[in-house]
Amino acid sequence: MQTARVEKRVGIRATSDRIWEIISDLSGWDRWNPYETAVEGTIAFGGTIALTEALPGLPERRVAGRIGDWQPYAQLVWTEKRGFLFSMIRYVEIEELEPGSCIVANGATFLGLRGELFHDKHRKAIRAAYGEIGENLRVLAEG
Repeated sequence: MQTARVEKRVGIRATSDRIWEIISDLSGWDRWNPYETAVEGTIAFGGTIALTEALPGLPERRVAGRIGDWQPYAQLVWTEKRGFLFSMIRYVEIEELEPGSCIVANGATFLGLRGELFHDKHRKAIRAAYGEIGENLRVLAEG
């Protein structure tokens, strides 16, 4: 299976507890994530997540995903089937370097031939969007 990946990392001067509090408040994502909004769902193994995705240069669309993995204060991972020969794994990971200092990785893995083609075509816009998401999360968590 072919794969491609986009990831942006940002250093945040906040505890993993504070960052997780922001990430796990799904209905509050609009405060820091302008590209994945109207988020609803349940963070639980096999839980579902729904959101409106509006990446630059692409039409807005409603996303339905399934929580693939999660660990409080560390990660939230969900998967989405995007059509024939294309699925995506979307994630936010928190690595606490020391109390009050974390690295947050915000990214996606595109699976399948169509996923790789989608990645190649939209990589710059997705990287910029994920960078902005990370920076907005940093500002909110540090504020």
